[in-house]
Amino acid sequence: MTTGRTTAAPRPTAGALRLVEASTTRPRTVDISDYARQMTDHCPYLDSSLQRGLTSWTVYRADGDAEAVQAELFHAGAQAAEWLRPLLNRPHGLLRCENIVLLGEVPGTRHRDLLAWPHWVLKNLYGPVGVMFGKFYAGEEEVTAAGHRIPAAPASFLPVRAAVRRRDPRFLSATPDLAAALAAADDDGRDVFEHIPTEWTEIRTWARHLLPPAKPSPSSPDTPASPRRSSS
Repeated sequence: MTTGRTTAAPRPTAGALRLVEASTTRPRTVDISDYARQMTDHCPYLDSSLQRGLTSWTVYRADGDAEAVQAELFHAGAQAAEWLRPLLNRPHGLLRCENIVLLGEVPGTRHRDLLAWPHWVLKNLYGPVGVMFGKFYAGEEEVTAAGHRIPAAPASFLPVRAAVRRRDPRFLSATPDLAAALAAADDDGRDVFEHIPTEWTEIRTWARHLLPPAKPSPSSPDTPASPRRSSS
């Protein structure tokens, strides 16, 4: 069984995310069913996960400033990952997926910017132990590397699931170190927080050194758009 410091870390921002619906396979506050069915064409394990009731959604509403909401999204993601880790080696564990849904608005800050830093930190922390984080934004249509269009999500969310070591590293071409860590992932029960700070602002500062070198072209979709405080 894994242990972590996700509940022990100081949380001065607690309350910046208001829980709307606890983990459920059929959320009532956001209509996700049609979208999930459409996504089975793009996610090879999703259909089996849905049929077995192993895809769940926890719905939150933003109720704070941008930095506080980011801190709480990070905390929610870490809690989801720690819940998932001991289940991955159980029957059908690889089909489990917990999705953290964000509703509401923070004035002057897009959902894209609210999710970027928590997503970046979480996937770097948990990739080496075989937990994959993604991110989708409400109303934004995605395009795969092969040029296939992915339906626009009805709400912004962070999916948390088992990494597929032979497949997922291909999605991380812009971050080769992370791709290599994911390909060799092994959950040895480590505390992923053992060697990093506990405060969100310090965690985010720590994560800056993991960013790939800046390029003149637009930022990779796998990394925060900018490390600037206003959008991070």
